[in-house]
Amino acid sequence: MTDVTREELAGRLGQDGLVLLDVRTAAEYSGVGGYPCDARQGHLPGARNIDVQQLLGLDPEGLRALVGAPAGAEVIAYCHSGGRSGVAVQLLRSAGYEARNYVGSWHEWSADAALPVE
Repeated sequence: MTDVTREELAGRLGQDGLVLLDVRTAAEYSGVGGYPCDARQGHLPGARNIDVQQLLGLDPEGLRALVGAPAGAEVIAYCHSGGRSGVAVQLLRSAGYEARNYVGSWHEWSADAALPVE
């Protein structure tokens, strides 16, 4: 499965059946504790926030319960620069999700002023 590009994700925001998962900390997600290198703070529209630390150590059933989407659902994970979301994608796949990583993540998204932010 290939990684997600900014262009693909921008075109799919709000799509039925797509779960967008922000695996950064709650402070990063809310915009109060983001990295100073980012042009803007916040999160992608419609994204749910589950810190990657919450995913660690869960069995597949526990992961599905936390994510709240049925097994087989498409989940796109992102973080600040693709590392934490890469870990999350592997965990999500082990729980039966069709999971993909947005490697550019928040750092790339926040730099494009034309893209929406919450």
